[in-house]
Amino acid sequence: MPENYLPVLFQTIIAIGFAATVLILSVIVGRAARSTPTKNIAYECGMLPIGDGSSRFSVKFYLVAMLFVLFDIEVVFMYPWAVQFRDLVQTSGAPLLSMAGFAGILALAYVYALKKGALNWKS
Repeated sequence: MPENYLPVLFQTIIAIGFAATVLILSVIVGRAARSTPTKNIAYECGMLPIGDGSSRFSVKFYLVAMLFVLFDIEVVFMYPWAVQFRDLVQTSGAPLLSMAGFAGILALAYVYALKKGALNWKS
């Protein structure tokens, strides 16, 4: 039984030895870099980091993003149903009615979001 674990032990020893060798060689061969204020600033696409790092977004942005995710997930639920539609309808009409109810509730939620002005950017 222990002989079955021998290859795993060898691989673990080789991995630890390789990691230790590379770390020791990097300390021996590598030169200590001089630290300057220019090297220590964050690199952000070539732009100098000036000002506040976080800008504020409107609440409308987050609301539209949440609505998009919500309606996108609903489409993910509809896709497998659409793939199996032919087989489902051959057995009975209940799957068609259940998806019609699901789509109806989804449409009501969309109309509600429109009435509340959730998708209106200017207000």
